[in-house]
Amino acid sequence: MVDLPLPRTSDEGSWPEGYPSGYAVVDVETTGLASHDRIVSAAVYRLTARGEVEDSWYSPVNPQRDPGPTWIHGLTSEMLADAPLFGEVAEELAERLAGRVLVAHNAVFDWAMLAREFARVERTPPVRQRLCTIRLAKELALPLPNHKLETLVGYFGVTQRRAHHALDDARVLAEAFRPSLERAAGLGLPLPLHVCRPITEWATGQPASRSGPVRSGEAWRGGWRPSRRRPVCPYPNPGRYEPGGRLRQGMRVAFSGDTSVDRELLEDQAQEAGLHVATSVSRLTSLLVTNTPEVATSKVARARAHGTPVLDEAAFTHLLRDVAPAKEG
Repeated sequence: MVDLPLPRTSDEGSWPEGYPSGYAVVDVETTGLASHDRIVSAAVYRLTARGEVEDSWYSPVNPQRDPGPTWIHGLTSEMLADAPLFGEVAEELAERLAGRVLVAHNAVFDWAMLAREFARVERTPPVRQRLCTIRLAKELALPLPNHKLETLVGYFGVTQRRAHHALDDARVLAEAFRPSLERAAGLGLPLPLHVCRPITEWATGQPASRSGPVRSGEAWRGGWRPSRRRPVCPYPNPGRYEPGGRLRQGMRVAFSGDTSVDRELLEDQAQEAGLHVATSVSRLTSLLVTNTPEVATSKVARARAHGTPVLDEAAFTHLLRDVAPAKEG
């Protein structure tokens, strides 16, 4: 994360100096959560420095493969057959992102998916920083029971018409972001901005450098805090995570390696969702979260030995948006 100095307020409207000059609120719908998955639709709301809407843009995208969870995003193969390829919308999308802070609900996921798509067409998205509205809500200490998108926008009285439609998700987030931004400005809070590290090339279907996580030695200061004692998870362990399914309360989740979001924040989000944050990997571990599964850490080695499922940070934080309740009985 980029820690800004405590902003000074300007004379005109008491707006903090040093806040970004514009924002691009983004939402993407995808064929799935893995690094090889593709975008099926994308939307952008461009906002001014004070969060006012300038314009909006939306496009379906032909993923050139099965569209994945159509029951979630509503886009079928037939509907996407004549949609443009990502390379055909990349220029217009880049123009809307240029020079702005990318804003999204679970921004690491949307950024990672966009960065991979741009890399596939040998382009670099013109984004240098991102802001996650989940993190901003926590910085503002909003009294939310959870950090789902519908909960955040409902807190600000925003009505959603088509959940999981990229344009409507971007719209409601833009409407909720403005009062969040105004509240942060009124308090003089530094915004929780993270550096966006683009993928520089795409080889054999995998990124040569990762878009989300920081490299070893680059983690921001929060990444090296010692583990703290957490309360006991009140839910029984339902077993392993099933790839393609939902997380369920009580699952034991372990983390390994650097993350783009402060590790403690990531663990807090997991705990708040009803997951058991484990400090080690055993046969009881439901899931290991790591951005570098190819690095043979002790946790990765144990996960392989036990057959424990592995997800990267972007996929995991996306799943955190909709954790299934614990099974009764």
